[in-house]
Amino acid sequence: MNTVHIGADALTMLAENLQNRAFSKVAVLVDENTLHHCYPLVKPYLPEHHLIQIQSGEEHKNLQTCEYIWQRMTELNLDRWSVLVNLGGGVIGDMGGFCAALFKRGLYFVQVPTTLLAQVDASVGGKTGVDFHGLKNHIGVYQEPQAVFIYPPFLQTLSPRQVKSGYAEIIKHWLIADANAFQEQRHVGLFTEDWEELIRHSVSIKSGVVEADPLEGGYRKVLNFGHTVGHAVESYLLEKPGRELLHGEAIAVGMLCEAYLSVKHELLQKEALDKIETFLVSVYEKVLLSEDDIRTIAQLALQDKKNTRSAINCTLLSSIGQAVYDQPITLQEIQESLRYYQLL
Repeated sequence: MNTVHIGADALTMLAENLQNRAFSKVAVLVDENTLHHCYPLVKPYLPEHHLIQIQSGEEHKNLQTCEYIWQRMTELNLDRWSVLVNLGGGVIGDMGGFCAALFKRGLYFVQVPTTLLAQVDASVGGKTGVDFHGLKNHIGVYQEPQAVFIYPPFLQTLSPRQVKSGYAEIIKHWLIADANAFQEQRHVGLFTEDWEELIRHSVSIKSGVVEADPLEGGYRKVLNFGHTVGHAVESYLLEKPGRELLHGEAIAVGMLCEAYLSVKHELLQKEALDKIETFLVSVYEKVLLSEDDIRTIAQLALQDKKNTRSAINCTLLSSIGQAVYDQPITLQEIQESLRYYQLL
């Protein structure tokens, strides 16, 4: 696991990193949002550099945008001793890391995550990739960044909706690994006064899991709780203009569905499900799904990367703070869980 710097001095550490390494060139990947809100804060800490700008949004996380990034990297004469600074949320981090990993068989990249979601999840763990034909992160590689620099004041540039999206991954980390944190924080929710501590705690949970299983051979799959159903919901609604969800919003739906399936599979106590439901429903608005929606979403879950042969492998909970991976579930159960969610 490469170095993760968290705190008000993260940008100073970024400057030191870029100065102390003999990088031939520095390029910074931004979108229109991070160019406006975050780049001005980071620019004083950067050596001479080039900007590569793309459009924000999951709908642009595809091979067409990668082609543009590679074209710009080629025009800038980046070589294997150059470094790409990914300044943005999960889309920039995933796609920038992917492009860096493949360009000339790999150049250095560092992550400077600007959203809560990216700070606690996407920037840590070395997963990179893009969506393909509506399937989330369908094309990708494992490639660790040279370092990660997490600057909590970036959260002040986010909308409340973006903060809630990132908060879903923090909740997921509690549910799979820290029952005490869930018990304490569910009474505080989004009104926390110490985001930096929550970020540190979440990153430590994810880092511990990733170090134990870097390439997702087994244990790392616990991080996928909420994602089998959640990714399918996210992919489906991404194609429905006006109904798109942010990643964390979809994962909140997925966690509710998969907690329900945990009870159905006699792994989780009903009392624990009630606590999870009460908390998540208090934070996240209901996503309305029709019967047609539910059937199509269940089919999309067949494409999940954790599946083997025709089995849908899901991560479920055996208790709050404890997850079990590679649990086979059926299409019918996914539909049933989404119908249950609609009744909440």
